Amino acid sequence: MSQGDKLPYSTADRCWLRYSHQALRTGMELLSSIVVQHSSAVMDSALQEMVYGIKEMRGAEPDICRDPASASGSFVRLAILDEALPEAWTQAGQIQGLNEEGYGIHAVQQDGAVQLYVVGRTDRGVLYGVFHLLRLLQSGADLAALHVLEQPRNRLRMLNHWDNMDGSIERGYAGNSIFFEEGRFVRDDSRIRDYARMLASIGINSVSINNVNVHRTETLLITPEFLPDVARVADIFRSYGITTYLSINYASPITIGDLNTADPLDDRVRAWWKERASDIYSYIPDFGGFVVKADSEHRPGPFTYNRTHAEGANMLGEALRPYGGVVIWRCFVYNCLQDWRDRKTDRARAAYDHFKPLDGQFLENVILQIKNGPMDFQVREAVSPLLGAMPKTNQMLEFQITQEYTGQQKHLCYLVPQWKEILDFDTYTTGEGATVKRAVSGELYRYAHSGITAVVNVGSDDNWTGHTLAQANLYGYGRLTWNPDLTEEEITSEWIHLTFGASADIHRELGAMLAESWRIYESYTAPLGVGWMVNPGHHYGPNVDGYEYSVWGTYHYADCHGIGVNRTVKDGTGYTAQYFPENADLYESLDACPDELLLFFHHVPYTHVLRSGKTVIQHIYDSHFEGVEKVQELILRWSKLEGQMDHERYTGVMSRLEHQLEHAKEWRDVINTYFYRKSGIPDQQGRTIY
Repeated sequence: MSQGDKLPYSTADRCWLRYSHQALRTGMELLSSIVVQHSSAVMDSALQEMVYGIKEMRGAEPDICRDPASASGSFVRLAILDEALPEAWTQAGQIQGLNEEGYGIHAVQQDGAVQLYVVGRTDRGVLYGVFHLLRLLQSGADLAALHVLEQPRNRLRMLNHWDNMDGSIERGYAGNSIFFEEGRFVRDDSRIRDYARMLASIGINSVSINNVNVHRTETLLITPEFLPDVARVADIFRSYGITTYLSINYASPITIGDLNTADPLDDRVRAWWKERASDIYSYIPDFGGFVVKADSEHRPGPFTYNRTHAEGANMLGEALRPYGGVVIWRCFVYNCLQDWRDRKTDRARAAYDHFKPLDGQFLENVILQIKNGPMDFQVREAVSPLLGAMPKTNQMLEFQITQEYTGQQKHLCYLVPQWKEILDFDTYTTGEGATVKRAVSGELYRYAHSGITAVVNVGSDDNWTGHTLAQANLYGYGRLTWNPDLTEEEITSEWIHLTFGASADIHRELGAMLAESWRIYESYTAPLGVGWMVNPGHHYGPNVDGYEYSVWGTYHYADCHGIGVNRTVKDGTGYTAQYFPENADLYESLDACPDELLLFFHHVPYTHVLRSGKTVIQHIYDSHFEGVEKVQELILRWSKLEGQMDHERYTGVMSRLEHQLEHAKEWRDVINTYFYRKSGIPDQQGRTIY
């Protein structure tokens, strides 16, 4: 079997790895030969991808030369830095200062020929360089003029799966799990290989494969019953530079062990976890570590034994430390049974209140995983004040690619604009310019481990993400974790070009659709940062009083007088004090608080006037009517692209947009009717509100 034949996709959508032959313009003669000396699982993946991409684009498979000394003429050479390279490369490369995942792509003139070098500090760097080169080929770049130096800004670039072994996915909107079925691992791993390639192409280097809400069956993943299967999946990911993690149940010593406690200070518990770590690493020597959700939403944890989160996490950290493993400890911790009728009760305070006092008490191989906002991945909420606020404790940022509260991949909602706002948010923790992206990359503090993770949005659907356009969120997430300074426009253009080609019509219409979609979704759902108004449990569809953990039946405290959550120090929950002064003063002030977060921080009358000149109640009416109109415009834009792509993708997206329109109307009618009846204030434009 030839190199190029090793990588066909099965029946799945190729997403952004389509390698259209129409993209090639210049430098084709360089692609007839590949020179590669080094061999490893990762380097072999890089070579296979290069061969496959060239074959797809040129229609002919390149020759492979294993002896660089015998290579002549024009070629592409894949090499790691410790190989002997010509002086021309050494002068041009300037790669010595890059990190272990960095790479250079350089064209060198040699004896009248052009030789293209893809050189990494390690084989992983070469793999990332190959995918970058293939992106450039797809865009029609002039190969003879290439000079690229790249390295990732974040060390951990991770995805969290919430997959269950029965094949279901918690918050999964694109079919069943690609890992599990009927209580076991899938027998056919071809789709996992496809997935590993996709992740490597956007720079992902870590993945946890099971749900953070660990059920009993998934608890057994850390035992010899399933470790051979975990090792098989880890082998696939390893060949694409990706490290495998598992989510664990904190109470495992009780549920699958022979102990009657999970107390982190009990010597028997500590010994039990050390035995499990030894077992795991005997199967998977480069196992990444554990992801842990503890003491929240009925999950077990150290609080049961009057221990702190630091004591609980450190116990696991001690078990993993001899092997180089890490503990990723989620900060999504709050008491879901507290009395929500008390307006001083505030879930937003919980993560900071629990973890800030513990700064400096965690082991060096423990990382705190912090959601982008203090609540739960709402369409709009404030940035978590915990981010960057613990200089002595490793931190990583958590996003949600899967659209739990943003349309569940039935609605178009491009999240890159939201993520850009969060990454660029200035925390002021070390003064001006202390942005979130600098905190989690380790630039502000000398963290031993840091980075970004996200709950992923893929499943067994042929198009991977249910909604074809939701592929852009996965692609954009990977590109942002690699380089958070990439602009929204750069990422969007890149994804459209790789996925749909170079058509100016597609770039214009689809680019506008993606750019507007997040704010469109926000406009017909939750106004002014109030969040939540969804059905309990599954979180889809409007339910104004649907906050599931509220005894009172509401989250937004709307009554006949006004709406919003008072989080001020003056007379509210005091949450604003968790920010550094520049942001605390901004949010504390009713006059200075940004309109888009007004109801997140303040309870105001319906007649309160926004900066737009509208009252709060009129903004609610207008935005919900306008949101429906904007979805109609999305449909019109998409309809212009009929015939410019394959029928399956066109009709699949159109079907989703038509559903979105009907659902947006439902949101409009439910929300507007509720607040009309609650406030008694009519719409100034005289539109019918029942």
